[in-house]
Amino acid sequence: MSQLLPDKDLLPDDPPFDPAIVSELLTNFGKAVRAHQLYLPNNPMHARAIDAARSSFGLVWRETDSLTLQVTDSDLRWEGRPMLTEPDRTSDSIPWMLYKDGLRELVFRSGFEESELLVLLTLMQRARLASIEDDDLLTLLWEHDFSYLEYKYVELGSLFGPSVESTRGDVPERIVAPEEVESEVQLVASSSVARMDEYDSTLYFLDDHEIQYLREEVRKDFSSDMRPPVVASLLDTFEQETDPTVRDEIAGILDNLFLLFLSITQFRAAAFLIREARVTAERASELLIGQRQRLLQLSDRLSDREVLAQLLEALDNTPLRPPQNDLHELLGQLKPAALETILGFVGRSRNNELRSLLESAASKLASAHTAELVRLISSDNQSVSFEAIRRAGAMKTSAAVSALAGVIERATPEMRLLGVAALSEIGSPGALQVLERALMDEDRDIRVATVKVLGMRHHVAALRGIEAHIKSKEIRDTTLAEKIAFFEAYGMLCGDDGVPMLSDILNNRRILGGREDNELRACSAMALGRVGTDQAMAALEKALNDRDALVRHAVSRAVRG
Repeated sequence: MSQLLPDKDLLPDDPPFDPAIVSELLTNFGKAVRAHQLYLPNNPMHARAIDAARSSFGLVWRETDSLTLQVTDSDLRWEGRPMLTEPDRTSDSIPWMLYKDGLRELVFRSGFEESELLVLLTLMQRARLASIEDDDLLTLLWEHDFSYLEYKYVELGSLFGPSVESTRGDVPERIVAPEEVESEVQLVASSSVARMDEYDSTLYFLDDHEIQYLREEVRKDFSSDMRPPVVASLLDTFEQETDPTVRDEIAGILDNLFLLFLSITQFRAAAFLIREARVTAERASELLIGQRQRLLQLSDRLSDREVLAQLLEALDNTPLRPPQNDLHELLGQLKPAALETILGFVGRSRNNELRSLLESAASKLASAHTAELVRLISSDNQSVSFEAIRRAGAMKTSAAVSALAGVIERATPEMRLLGVAALSEIGSPGALQVLERALMDEDRDIRVATVKVLGMRHHVAALRGIEAHIKSKEIRDTTLAEKIAFFEAYGMLCGDDGVPMLSDILNNRRILGGREDNELRACSAMALGRVGTDQAMAALEKALNDRDALVRHAVSRAVRG
């Protein structure tokens, strides 16, 4: 779409009248050019665009009798001010179309819009579609004797001197005799067929970098995507027209285009349509509620569970993948309601590239809509709940602590273990407080994972629960891994206050003369090593020569640190 970008720092002072009038004229002129390309003359869209351009010319004629525009390769200027800027050098760029054919200045005079506007639009359309053998725009302008349009041009490609700037309407110095004209025509006709071997060896043949430049420009022109300009033209018309019938017709066309873009995997065009429709819904005047909803429902339709699921299934099952940036741009238009569908699909996708894109889209939605992420933690769909818990931990979402507490209390062992990991990553005081409840979980793996997290986080509030488990009878019937985890966590948290109990387990005998279980004694030694104070080292030295090899090994490691 055209951009109106005046550079305030470079503008001359005091234009003859308000530049906004010229800016509006060129905007409507550009829309008229597009309408002339897309619609037949009997189409209402075509008629309205032409009428808007003529009205804009009428506003200019209230201020002046003539309007002079300078032409550059990227913009049209008035009084040194860029009024219409189109930086892309394509056949759709009005400044480039004029500039590449040698035009450097246009002068419109009052009355141009009534009799010669359509002629100029037709010639510009012919020039845009012309082949190499056809006439360029300058030649087409020469063939028509304009009364209200003058232009200056540069003769390009002269081999024997600098380019000459000319003005349409120059009077010839003398009347040429018919015999001379005929001889010139015969001379031109005889040399109209050129052979490449006559130019290859000449001094003025194109250089390699010039040939490469031309190839690149041709490639860019032929590879340009026309779908966004078509969508932009439809939305321009929707915004300009207030007739409900016209707007309803355009909304229906946009609906069909959106489904078409999705079916042919043109995701960038589909994303462009959603984004620009949202902008138009906010900017258009005299917009009915129903019309606004039809524009906004395009993104709602994409986020619909069934539509999005079918799209993802198709992407996952076909070997043909669209460019990642196109699909990433489309997924960026999703609404919060799509998060559930994406999370449910991430775990079962068989395509690594698609899974990576879905992960990125899910993170973006979850970070922007935390409440939706928290809600999905309690989803009945285990795949959705699993991914929501994992993402809440990765994002350190403190708001998810209460929902994760419910997971710790009621979910399956696999989900509870994942909840412990998520709470560990969050690491807030509330998250660690919830973890205290899992110290007595019926599943051993969950107890071990929980006590390790509390020890590493130095959560002193959990010391009482850890000590109670160490003193319980159940500790003697657990695995060595659980004993080590609880004793090491206790050693990280207790300080010198816990040394007497640990020394008693390691060194003292029971009432009947026996000692504690050797595994418990070894775990106590490891805990004393975690305490690391002088009092703890003194307790360890008493057991350096213990008879049991497991205890001696644990004491030796604890002393060495």
